Amino acid sequence: MAAVPEQGESGKGKPFKLLGILDVENIPCARDSILYGSFGSVVAGLGHFLLTSRIRRSCDVGVGGFILVTLGCWFPCRYNHAKQRIQERIAREGIKNQILYESTHLDPQRKQISSSSSSSN
Repeated sequence: MAAVPEQGESGKGKPFKLLGILDVENIPCARDSILYGSFGSVVAGLGHFLLTSRIRRSCDVGVGGFILVTLGCWFPCRYNHAKQRIQERIAREGIKNQILYESTHLDPQRKQISSSSSSSN
């Protein structure tokens, strides 16, 4: 009989950690980078083997392909993720300021409306 998790417990087990250090589930971009790197490793190693028939060198090329493709996917993804977090933080602060200053004498939109209506008179 399968054990049913209690109400306080989560349905998940321990998170999957690659080499004991890289938490693939919780770190953004880690899963995609590892998957693309693995695929790049197989393609590079197999392609080199089919061209040269040298096993050891093909393994070296496969490892090099894994490193290059993984890092090539990791850095742009992390850069875009950081850029998106900064944009979200700026938008969150703007919304917070809009809520805080709305309908007060410090509201920038209210100043623009009052200045444009006074200049048109």
